[in-house]
Amino acid sequence: MLSYRHAFHAGNHADVLKHFIEVQLLRYLAQKDKPFWYIDTHAGAGCYELDSGYATKNAEYEGGIARLWERDDLPASLLEYVSLVKRFNTDAQLRLYPGSPLIALKLLRDQDRMRLLELHPTDSEILRANFVGHDKQVFVLPIDGFAGLKSLLPPPPRRALMLIDPSYEDKQDYHRVVTSLIDSLKRFASGVYAVWYPLLQRADAYQLPEKLKQLPVKSWLHVSLSVHAPDDDGFGMHGSGMFILNPPWVLHGELQEVMPYLAKVLGQGSEGGFVLEFEENGAA
Repeated sequence: MLSYRHAFHAGNHADVLKHFIEVQLLRYLAQKDKPFWYIDTHAGAGCYELDSGYATKNAEYEGGIARLWERDDLPASLLEYVSLVKRFNTDAQLRLYPGSPLIALKLLRDQDRMRLLELHPTDSEILRANFVGHDKQVFVLPIDGFAGLKSLLPPPPRRALMLIDPSYEDKQDYHRVVTSLIDSLKRFASGVYAVWYPLLQRADAYQLPEKLKQLPVKSWLHVSLSVHAPDDDGFGMHGSGMFILNPPWVLHGELQEVMPYLAKVLGQGSEGGFVLEFEENGAA
């Protein structure tokens, strides 16, 4: 399915959750001198204009990054993410929002490498243009993210973060996430896998994290953020979640501090809420 364009949703509450966690995971991998890879299965266009084009249709960023932009009470780890986004907006006005690839580029070191997969032909070309001059470090591959991930594992340094965030417009994406992870863990069991998914009033969305809990890993972390109650008609996304396989042990503590804050600031009225679960070696 090639209709989905992330530009419609850039900077919304789901991006805040996803990219805040991405920053924490990359910071953790960079603590050791040994190089690592960052693999993004559905990389999008890389950067999005918020004051023109698709992003202005629903202005979803106003309920996401815009609510954090000028706050002076951000928890330290959340401040790091917001400060990184501000580096793309030199006049202090919120006009651009970096996608996960450009966020990762700011955090990678010279020895690290990035592999970006994007099937949509228009977004793939824009993505490639956004990384001109980084050919030594970054490869942009215009292929299906699930198939591409299979071809890239295991990465040569045996250290990597894999971000898996399809649009789920095609309901088969839920199944493909699970089967892709089963295969990926056979190829590269020690990798850090971060899966994004939407909170929707449909069985597939509810069942996905439960299926991921059954995968053969030493530890997992599940976090979700809801910004309002599900709509009466059952349509629309009321939040999103991240499921991390082999998470760094420090991430749970950081989320214990940040998630109440995000639920309060990004929640609509008093309807914001979150779920945070962690299991290691089979013991919660």
